[in-house]
This record gives sequence, C-alpha cells and structure tokens, in this order.
Amino acid sequence: MKNQYIILLLLLLSFQIVTAQFTLDGEFKPRTEFRSGFGSIIPDAADSGFAIATRLRLNAGYQYESFKFYMSLQDVMVWGENRQLKPEDSNNSFSVFQAWADIKLGEGFSTKIGRQMLVYDDQRILGGVDWAMQARNHDAALLKYKKGKFMLDLALAFNQDFSTTTGNPGGFQSVGTTYNTTGFFSYKTMQFLYLKQNWDTFSASALIMNNGFQNFTGDPAVADGVSNLLTLGTHLNYKQGSFGAVFNGYLQSGERQNSVDVSGAYLLGLDLSYKVSKGVSLGLGAEIISGNDTATTDKTEAFFPLYGTNHKFNGFMDYFYVGNHANSVGLTDIHASAKFAIGKSSSLLVKVLNFSGAQELASGEKSLGTELDLVFAKKFKGYGLAIGYSQMFASNGMYELKGISESAAASSQNWAWVQLTMKPKFLNTGVTN
Repeated sequence: MKNQYIILLLLLLSFQIVTAQFTLDGEFKPRTEFRSGFGSIIPDAADSGFAIATRLRLNAGYQYESFKFYMSLQDVMVWGENRQLKPEDSNNSFSVFQAWADIKLGEGFSTKIGRQMLVYDDQRILGGVDWAMQARNHDAALLKYKKGKFMLDLALAFNQDFSTTTGNPGGFQSVGTTYNTTGFFSYKTMQFLYLKQNWDTFSASALIMNNGFQNFTGDPAVADGVSNLLTLGTHLNYKQGSFGAVFNGYLQSGERQNSVDVSGAYLLGLDLSYKVSKGVSLGLGAEIISGNDTATTDKTEAFFPLYGTNHKFNGFMDYFYVGNHANSVGLTDIHASAKFAIGKSSSLLVKVLNFSGAQELASGEKSLGTELDLVFAKKFKGYGLAIGYSQMFASNGMYELKGISESAAASSQNWAWVQLTMKPKFLNTGVTN
C-alpha cells in the first residue's frame, strides 16, 4: 500500500510538471563609472569619483493553471566595500526585490499581490528605474482587467514600518499606524486607477493616482495626520509607418508631506520620432515641468514626476528630478537625438538637450545649460555591452541653481561609464497555460 501511495504521488508531480511552467534565470550587471560632474557641478578642488558596482539577481517564476508566482532576489555590491574575510555583507544590500502572486479571477479579471514593479507607458510617472542598481519596487495589491485591446488596473497600497518597540512579536505597531519612513516621496498610502485603450496606430491611457504622506509636527516631531497628493493625466502614443509621436500631460494638486499646498503644478511633454532608413532614427522633443514661483514655504506650484524612471528623461547626467530639484524652478527641456545602427548588433545614440528653468532664478536668470549624451551599445551572444559619455556645458543659471560659483567649479563637467549586462537562463520547464 505504501508503494502505491508513492507511485500516485509521483504521477501527480509528473502531471503538474507537464502542465506547469517553472523558470529560473538571473542577471549579472557590473558598471564602471567615472564621475566628474554627474548629478551636480563638481568643484575645481574636488577629486573625480571612480568606482565599480554590480547588480546580481536570481529570479524564479512558476505558472500553473489559474495563478503565477514570481520571486526576485537581489544584491547590489560596490567593489571593495566589503573587507576581505569579513563574514557579513557590509552594506546590508541583499533584499527581496520582487515577490508576488498573480491570480486569475475569470472573465478577464485577475489580481496581483505583493512586492512588484509598477511600470506603465513610457515610465514618466510610474517606472522601474532599472538604470539604478537597486531599481524601484512597490508593495501593493492590484485588481486588473483586460479584454481585447482595453486594460484597467486598480492599485491599493498601505505601507508600515518595522516596529522598534521591544517585546512586540507581531513585527509592527500594535498601537497606531505611524509611518516613519520618509524621503524620496515615500508614501504611507497609495491608490491609483489606470486605463488604457489600444488601436491599430494609436493608444491612449489615463492615470488618476493619490499618494498619502505621513505628517510630522512639533519638536520632537510627532505624527500629525496625512497629506494627500493627487496626480492625474494622460499618455498618448501615435505610430504610423516611420513616424511616431508621444504626448504626456499631467497635473498635480493637494498637499505634499507636512501640508505643503500644491496647486497649478503640471508636466507637458511631446516627442516626435522618424525612422529615416533601416539604420538611422531621429528624435525631436520638448518637455515643460512647472516650478515654484512663490516665496512662501507652505505652497508650491512645482510638479514632481514621483515614481518615474527619471534617468530616461532630462539628460543621463541626472541633474534634475533624481533625488533632487523637487521644489525648485521647474524645467524646460528641448532635445534632439539621432540613433545609428552600426552593423547588425551595434548602435550609437547621440542626444543633445538644452535646459532652462520654467521660472526665473533669484538673479532673474533662466538658462541652465546644454548636455551632450553619447551611448554605444553592442549585443553579443548571451550578453550586451554599453559605453556612455556625457558632457554638461553649464550656463550661469546652473551654477546658481547648484549653489557653486563658476570660478570655483571644475573647468569640465563630464561622466563616463561602461556596463556589461548578462541575463542567463538556467531553467525553463513545462508549458505555458
């Protein structure tokens, strides 16, 4: 009888393997960077930065009938930061990057619950920030609907801290829901509704998102309610033959953290593309992001693109909206690009961006400067290599914005990098349902 149970168990397992799909893959991404003006103006007296960082991921996915499960483990390492023979990781960077379940509910409905990337449209408001070694994730629950070329996502999130109270076996607060994590627009609550409709040559989406931020007042600071910031807008994408056009339009109102009133904040962007030939693509675009033109500290008209992949926009040197420029003079960005195919597996991107403030600086200056970005990429069998160089030609306004005089700044502001990306596929078994 015992042997019969074993045979039955093996049959059930073999049936599941045949009808399910299990994948195991990874990512190895080392990047070497020379920073001599990346992110901000480097002073003449400062030494340039040079380092090598690596992102390592192990991803496992399982799909069976009515559900999917996915888990991604990640570590981010800077070469040399761990002392030799030290038994633990010095920077405590190992983490669960993603861990979610996607459950089918029938009739086009499903739900996705857990730690996940929220990536929509061109990633202007919600993106994966894949350029950053750590990337971005969210702990959230999604209710999804998809039928034909129409989709709808409803997201809900409630964030909480690990309890610092001793003797609490629950791991989080048993009294109250104070959220002490701050910075980089970390939210206590989030809700959004996203809708998208595709046609043959055109797609349109709409986003309505609310973020609730924990307020703190007094000395010492104590929790004092929640500020809610509303972001809403649309993304339009047109593609016909060799011509393409993308439009972004978003508004923000409500309050930032600690009851800073937000009104009249906006982002408008238009990008045009044209494929001249099989090997040459051209781009031309502009983006206007409102800034703060009020002298008060409890009100702002400055828009911030929140959780988007900002490295993709406004220059690769990350002078704007990458942990900076959150309540400043805004930005007008006019840019042009050309991408050249070099052989079957290589390409060269050349992009020029001219920056100015949407509002004037204290001196009355608006011009900020011009950035040149160059990226050479080559695909090999099983891996890819990319080499980049960027140069910032700063105007007087940039020195004022970054708080350094031109005479104290280095004569050249540049950044160079080399990145290897390898994504091995270890295992892929079964069939997709």
